[in-house]
Parts: sequence; C-alpha cells; structure tokens
Amino acid sequence: MAVLWSAGEPLPVRAVLDRLNEGRRSPLAYTTVMTVLTRLADKAVLVRRQVGRRYLYEPVADDPAGLAVREVLRDFGELAVARFVDEAQADPALRRRLRALTRNRRADRSG
Repeated sequence: MAVLWSAGEPLPVRAVLDRLNEGRRSPLAYTTVMTVLTRLADKAVLVRRQVGRRYLYEPVADDPAGLAVREVLRDFGELAVARFVDEAQADPALRRRLRALTRNRRADRSG
C-alpha cells in the first residue's frame, strides 16, 4: 500500500513489483505481487482498471485512516456516524478538535 500511496498515480503490477524489490536481497515474485493486488482490489481496498492488456491499481483512500473510515462506514453505515456524533458531543476536547479540523479543511479548499 505504501508504494501505491506514494506513487500519486495508478500503477501496473510491474511498477509495484520493481519498487517493492528495490534494495531487497530476495526479490518478490511477479505472481505474488499480482495476487496480493488482485485480492486487495477484490476487497475494495484498491481500484483495478484495465488499460490495454494490463491492469492499473490505485488505492481507494489516501492513507490507513481513510481505509479504516471506509470500512467502518461500509460495515455500520449511519449507525457509525451517529455513534461518532454522540462521542463528539460528550467530549469537549474532541468537539474543539473537530471544529479546528473543519476550519482547516474549509481553508484548504478555498485557498
């Protein structure tokens, strides 16, 4: 995942393999990396898109936290959001952090 997150663009299996094998004593096999990428795509952790005869892979989230949030929302939906709101209302420090994050996000998007 780190290879794909740092790439900033969709990558084919070969590019992922080459980056993973940089500096490794015993290189990983192409089929091993292909199998892992395919399984992650099947689990909706990666998007797999066919371009010509090869597949390109890209993460569905920007980082591990994004993956965790997607999984919780997928598994629990509205209930997860409602619980989070309940927790935020009960914790003044968390409310302050959320306000600050919201302000920062707005500033990032507008500027």
